[in-house]
Amino acid sequence: MQFIRKMLKNEKGATAIEYGLIAALIAVAAITAMTTLGSNLTNTFTNVSNEL
Repeated sequence: MQFIRKMLKNEKGATAIEYGLIAALIAVAAITAMTTLGSNLTNTFTNVSNEL
């Protein structure tokens, strides 16, 4: 019974999951930003190429 109580009070797993979720959200935000930046750069280089 004490083992079960210890497991319920242990928050290390919950903390690891929270850090994992934060890392996943940061990764999604970074991918979105890089995709947008990549599209803008493509358009810019296309415009420069056309002007040359």
